[in-house]
Amino acid sequence: MKNLIFIVILFSLSFNTFSFSNETDCNEFKKLSVNYMKCKANSVKKKAISKTKNFVEDTKDFQKKEWSKEEN
Repeated sequence: MKNLIFIVILFSLSFNTFSFSNETDCNEFKKLSVNYMKCKANSVKKKAISKTKNFVEDTKDFQKKEWSKEEN
């Protein structure tokens, strides 16, 4: 029984959502440094790219769904 509880606790701690985060912390740099600006620019770029990819995929899915309804 102790082993089962230990395993459950181990798995619950290992699958923490913070461990899967890909965001970098730009606060380690000084606010007016070049490295801080590069870090912020890269994070904005990554977020913009992911949002546009999601938008494009959602649009494609919607179009496929609508076109399949017209064919029927």
